[in-house]
Amino acid sequence: MAANLPVDGDGEITEINITPFVDVVLVLLVIFMVTAPAMIKESLKVKLPKTLTSDLAGEGDQVGVAITKSGQVLLNGKLQTDQTLREALTKYNPETRFMIMADVDSRHGELVRFIDLLKQNNLNRFALQVERVKNEAEQREASE
Repeated sequence: MAANLPVDGDGEITEINITPFVDVVLVLLVIFMVTAPAMIKESLKVKLPKTLTSDLAGEGDQVGVAITKSGQVLLNGKLQTDQTLREALTKYNPETRFMIMADVDSRHGELVRFIDLLKQNNLNRFALQVERVKNEAEQREASE
């Protein structure tokens, strides 16, 4: 089946169908929108401190918070500025639990500043997330 192209009297094509071009651009836009958040998370890696003991997470609503090595704060995976962080924290219920993942190389002051913001908003339920390492006895049991 041949395509019907609009031609003038000289046999030249006078119009171009841009529908396939728009389709390709929209597909590329969707791919970019889907992969952009994943690329941001990969670029903001957080290395947790290692401990032999850790508390288990309790029940109830939990919010994940990450503080990166450079001091950036991610609330539920979304990068926050100081202003958006203050606004977002006002919307949480005092019973909400915050799991704070601070990079082992982050500055102590950034963590303290975030905890202070929580307390200013009457959000007193938070825990520091750590990476639990096995002690020697647990490592032997796991290898058997």
